[in-house]
Amino acid sequence: MAHALTDEATITCPHGGTVEITSTNTDVTTNDTSILTMSDTFTISGCAFTLPGPKPSPCVRIQWVVPDLFVTVNQIPTLSRSSTGICFSADSIPQGAPIIADTQKKVETT
Repeated sequence: MAHALTDEATITCPHGGTVEITSTNTDVTTNDTSILTMSDTFTISGCAFTLPGPKPSPCVRIQWVVPDLFVTVNQIPTLSRSSTGICFSADSIPQGAPIIADTQKKVETT
């Protein structure tokens, strides 16, 4: 698994909002951080996106649509730099892809 996403990955929404990651994986780690899976929670704060009007429409969460195709943790697909996600507003409006700025390269099993 190249460039695995961990709970210490740096991810933002396309408008600069910060992503807080909550992982439930404790079985597979790298450098003492959990490898992320599709079932983890990705909450966005600080997004300043506004629709015309103006109507505030900040990104609030990420939904991953393309995980790693061949790597799983407890039968749940993992995430890496090549994974595809969509940021959504509180009204479930798609607002663009998340920006992955930092990943891990080495994976260890416990």
